[in-house]
Amino acid sequence: MTARQSSGGTVAHRLIEEHLVEGRAVPGEEIGLRIDQTLTQDATGTLVMQEVEALGLDRVRTEVSVQYVDHNVLQADERNAEDHAFLRSAARRYGVWYSKPGNGVSHPTHMQRFGVPGRSLAGSDSHTCAAGSLGMLAIGVGGLEVALAMAGRPLYVRMAQIWGIRLTGALPDWVSAKDVILELLRRHGVKGGVGRILEYHGPGLAHLSAMDRHVIANMGAELGATTSVFPADDAVRDFLRAEGREDDFSEVTAASDARYDLDEEIDLSALQPLIARPTSPGNVVPVREVAGEPIGQAVIGSSANPGLRDFAVAAAMVRDRQTASGVSFDVNPSSREILQDLTRSGATFDLIAAGARLHQAGCLGCIGMGQAPAVGHNSLRTFPRNFPGRSGTEDDAIWLCSPETATASALTGTITDPRDWGAEHKVPYPRPDLPEHAQVNTAMLEPPPPPDEAMDVRLERGPNISALPDLDPLPDTLDAPVLLKADDDVSTDEISPAGARALPYRSNLPKLAGFTLTRLDPDYPGRAAELREHGGHIIVAGENWGQGSSREHAALTLRHLGLHAVIAKSYARIHWQNLANFGVLPLEFDDPADHDRIKSGDRLRIEDLHTALTAGAPPTLTVRNTTRSEEYRLHHHLSPRQRQAVLAGGVIPAVARPTHEALT
Repeated sequence: MTARQSSGGTVAHRLIEEHLVEGRAVPGEEIGLRIDQTLTQDATGTLVMQEVEALGLDRVRTEVSVQYVDHNVLQADERNAEDHAFLRSAARRYGVWYSKPGNGVSHPTHMQRFGVPGRSLAGSDSHTCAAGSLGMLAIGVGGLEVALAMAGRPLYVRMAQIWGIRLTGALPDWVSAKDVILELLRRHGVKGGVGRILEYHGPGLAHLSAMDRHVIANMGAELGATTSVFPADDAVRDFLRAEGREDDFSEVTAASDARYDLDEEIDLSALQPLIARPTSPGNVVPVREVAGEPIGQAVIGSSANPGLRDFAVAAAMVRDRQTASGVSFDVNPSSREILQDLTRSGATFDLIAAGARLHQAGCLGCIGMGQAPAVGHNSLRTFPRNFPGRSGTEDDAIWLCSPETATASALTGTITDPRDWGAEHKVPYPRPDLPEHAQVNTAMLEPPPPPDEAMDVRLERGPNISALPDLDPLPDTLDAPVLLKADDDVSTDEISPAGARALPYRSNLPKLAGFTLTRLDPDYPGRAAELREHGGHIIVAGENWGQGSSREHAALTLRHLGLHAVIAKSYARIHWQNLANFGVLPLEFDDPADHDRIKSGDRLRIEDLHTALTAGAPPTLTVRNTTRSEEYRLHHHLSPRQRQAVLAGGVIPAVARPTHEALT
């Protein structure tokens, strides 16, 4: 990889400049962006809608806002159904489209029905960046950021470096788009994209469809990138034409002399099937290196491999064959449209005849809602993440791979390189004929009612939907114990778990708080609650604290339990922003070695916080470890706007009243 200063001719720069309303597009500086579209899903959307209500908004100010129900679709009791009723009523009240349960995963469905080249999109899901496949500026953020965007306020992010990734060649047989993003994760790990926008260019693009690009853009989130962008070219035009929306196409391409801050090249023709071992998307090896490991499950689908060809290739591989004894082969259609197209082509019948278990269109096992594997049994998935416990099984063994690798392994019962399976069975690489026109079905998309009708809609709150907590201002002095000492790469799945036990409480913060950090310390919620009325507590963390999902619950439940500050070596972008949004002070060590000097239970004292956080003050502080009579230097990266929010106790208390006055 080489580095230099970028020019304004990149696709990313053009999209940013078109939407820039505050700041300068200089790496590291905070910028404000006008947002055209928003995306919310049900695991995060209930909080977003409550935040919209708290902001006093009568109707969204965006071009398009869509509420999807795709995560909490496992209705084991009434709680998820209550969330759906609340979300539908809120969508009708505030002028938001509503995608019913079973209509599809938010990202591919949004791409099919609403994505427009050149537009900006903010989503309360970290994989919102998948829409970069259409030439959009699509950024995953916390729910409060989305609520503010829905209210017409700018989205604030740090301007990123533009990382140009030049693609050459064409993918060989049995290698697909998933292997492209796994190759980047193999090279750079889960922190390789932090502070960067990935922009793909080069002659290799001509061999990647819009849905192939979706696969790659989606998992840019696993590199920690701000977003990923592709040009809007003939491949995007073809996709929109198939969806009956060619009129929405406009070309968005880089200038011929565009330069990038960082340069890298991937020769597609040199790639091989890859797989991420448990328990990190960055733990990538060639499939042949782990071939022969027995498996108990293979799952295809999810937002990371949502395209019709991903399912059609799998169906062609299993046609007139049976999956291995002892293997559960699960198929999660990513949208109702794709399920209809699969069925129309006969591929659905091929999958079912081979022993596949066909599930509803939704996220399902990707977020731990069903499909939990048995302990001690490897599960191969075309999903984007394999953080420990995310599957719903505490001691899981989740591997991430392409549909080709997952299907070949389902047929053999062991991890199998699809090239070797194809050679052994004399099977040519499937190249299914995809329909020129998709089976478009909008019956499960409800448009918002007109404004005069929307004003009469009342929000439907079931008993499992709690109110947002009151957020007190930050005290001038923190004097509190370190309740948790964490290592590197702790994910938001470990802070606020997914899975069928916790997710139904996404709208009930006091109940959800009882699951907080229990994977790292089962007693954390109880001990935190005891300290809440006595000055609260502090967390000390390693690098990349809060990687993964955008769920703001991972910040808000910590705040509810009395957390005032996190002191870490470094943070993942979205979680860092969520902490500040809810009044938790995110600090960093000047000397990362100081992390090792602090022990759980040590008492830390930070004084004169109000002075230290006033606009214009140096971003440096001193913390005293009164247990060990030591001092450590700290710093923060908060903008003046964020400092004021933290001092006020969070963004809602800082802006709710002026927002309400401005909108009414």
